[in-house]
Amino acid sequence: MTDPLPLPVRVALARRVDTVPAADALPGGCAYEPKFDGHRMVVLTGPVRLQTRSGRLVTATFPEIAEAAGALPPGVVLDGEVVIWRDGRIDFASLQRRALRGSRRGPVLPANYAAFDLLAAAGTDLRGRPYDERRAALVALLAPLGPPLQAVPMTTDRDEAVGWYTSLAPAGIEGLVVKGRAQRYRPDRRDWLKLRHAVPQDAEAIGFTGTPRAPRALVLDLGDGPFASAPLDALLRTQLAALLAPPQAPAAAALDDGTPYRPLPAPLPVEVLQGEGRHALTTVLRLRPEV
Repeated sequence: MTDPLPLPVRVALARRVDTVPAADALPGGCAYEPKFDGHRMVVLTGPVRLQTRSGRLVTATFPEIAEAAGALPPGVVLDGEVVIWRDGRIDFASLQRRALRGSRRGPVLPANYAAFDLLAAAGTDLRGRPYDERRAALVALLAPLGPPLQAVPMTTDRDEAVGWYTSLAPAGIEGLVVKGRAQRYRPDRRDWLKLRHAVPQDAEAIGFTGTPRAPRALVLDLGDGPFASAPLDALLRTQLAALLAPPQAPAAAALDDGTPYRPLPAPLPVEVLQGEGRHALTTVLRLRPEV
């Protein structure tokens, strides 16, 4: 079957808000969904392929998701998040390790797919249909299957959404995503709204301090010139070292204070949290090589 959407599939985006939007804030009223802390993934069938937001295929990395998607009819395109649950909560660190491991064999925690949109079914492009119609079709498609492919919960009740925002945080739910019930699915457009418990921001690392085997910090540029992040924690150091293999070239640049650093061959998307105050450091929360 011919793919119903151009490849790679481009995804819809969200813009940040500071409060839970009113029920009538978006066209057709608001649909509120929990925001899962995972990696964005598009699932295509006929044949099955798993695609990251950046367009990279990761089918071999998540074989259990690919196998489950094989039960779907050809011509389906899903949008959602791949997550790993551990001890009753979402474990993003385990997901990062799984993504970096790739298709290499070894013990891993099973992954689940939280689908939040249906972009195509039976080879028909549904992106021009309103959210309510796509949502109903998504639930009908996935309801008979169960884990590891499931539709995310949804409510149109703002009070219930506020309750989710507070009560689901201990389970690793980042916050809420809010969509207009009459809205079409528009790739690369920030029509959706997102509310998160923390206020991290996307950034790009352009280099690192330390050595390729023992990186210490990332060099960031948020528009005011390059600077070093706060020291990376042990997990981030391990993840970065894996991404840096084979070893990079010797240090060829320096920060304004004279600190030498090694430039990265290409910018690395990361998520950071900026501290407050004159001497506050910027903390790297996670690496996002899949973006």
